[in-house]
Amino acid sequence: MFMVVEVQDVVGVSPKDFGKPLQEVVINNLKSQYEGTIDEELGYVILVAEAHVDPVGYLLPRDGSTYHRCTFKLITYLPKSQEVVLGEVVEITEFGCFVRVGPLDGLLHISQITDDYISYDEKHNMLMGKKTGRKLTVGDDVRARIVVVSLSSGTSGKIGLTTRQPMLGKLEWIEEEKQKAVEPV
Repeated sequence: MFMVVEVQDVVGVSPKDFGKPLQEVVINNLKSQYEGTIDEELGYVILVAEAHVDPVGYLLPRDGSTYHRCTFKLITYLPKSQEVVLGEVVEITEFGCFVRVGPLDGLLHISQITDDYISYDEKHNMLMGKKTGRKLTVGDDVRARIVVVSLSSGTSGKIGLTTRQPMLGKLEWIEEEKQKAVEPV
């Protein structure tokens, strides 16, 4: 789920940045500190949207920097367990595929794709069902359910996905299932 979060922090401005516009310096410092990181509570930080900086800073002994309180907004992505997401297959491996979910990649393990036996075709870089002949390749859009979320502070996190439920899977497969459901017997 994408969110806009308001955060308060204290940002240091080094002496080399004195004389530059305070707002610009603080936003650049916030961007380098927050953007592209993962926080357990905030999720993946995509963007520092805006900042309101206290123009009066304070000094610390033996430190030439000034420190300013600021309130700023972050655009984040925090995946939630059991959330249904739409993503694109970005990599196929022998153990499953990686699906781009928002700004992160989630693992759709081979055992979680369908009830069919899935085999990996290395030559064509695809996963294929033995009975159904359904194929999954890079670039395919899939609807999946998040089953596991493990985010730790820093720049890494893990998302586990499944498509072994009704109305989940490659979008083409979902349309086929809808057609079967409305066809007269």
